Amino acid sequence: MTRGKLMAKIGLFDLEKHYVFYGAYHSNPVNILIHMLFVWPILFTSLVIFYFTPTLVHVSLPNNLVLNYGFLFTVFYAGFYVCLDVKAGSLAGLMCFVCWVFGSFLAQHLGFSLAWKVNVYN
Repeated sequence: MTRGKLMAKIGLFDLEKHYVFYGAYHSNPVNILIHMLFVWPILFTSLVIFYFTPTLVHVSLPNNLVLNYGFLFTVFYAGFYVCLDVKAGSLAGLMCFVCWVFGSFLAQHLGFSLAWKVNVYN
């Protein structure tokens, strides 16, 4: 089976299917608000922890940014959002990269031990 047929069969990039699924499980206005408010902080704190994963590619980036699993995670989600919808996905992708950059800065500032404590106890 070709990659295109496999993706079409899975429906990974079928925006309409995602909206139907989202609508079915997120029709409550309070639930929608909760998701809109807390998805980004969850992503942010995940990227803080991912900062401490091994470097995948050694490239000199400004401000001690590293290409590690946090970056890979960010690229995956940003790309996924852009594939779903170019306009809204581009904004979401940009927000993913902003979370990666500021999550990396916070992780550098806190250090490994304190970053875990902040993530676990909040």
